[in-house]
Amino acid sequence: MTTIRIVLPAHLRTLARLQGDVMLDVDGAVTQRSVLDALEARYPMLRGTLRDHTTKQRRPFVRFFACCEDLSHESPDAPLPEAVANGTEPFLVIGAIAGG
Repeated sequence: MTTIRIVLPAHLRTLARLQGDVMLDVDGAVTQRSVLDALEARYPMLRGTLRDHTTKQRRPFVRFFACCEDLSHESPDAPLPEAVANGTEPFLVIGAIAGG
């Protein structure tokens, strides 16, 4: 089991009634899918906010970052960077900004 640190935007922390970062235990491979599955299992009110309920695809205006890299378009089953897997770097969930 691996402990992952997740940083959520303020509106999702409010929805989940959280203060600060989320510390989650993830079993098996540390991937976007396993991290988001663990997050939604622990905080069911977040289901559907980051990924579509049915397809489990990332919502269009949500981005995932780790180790200064945009991982939003990576496979959800690709391993996250080792620094995220060992807990030294957070997995960041960012709300994208659109407009002109």
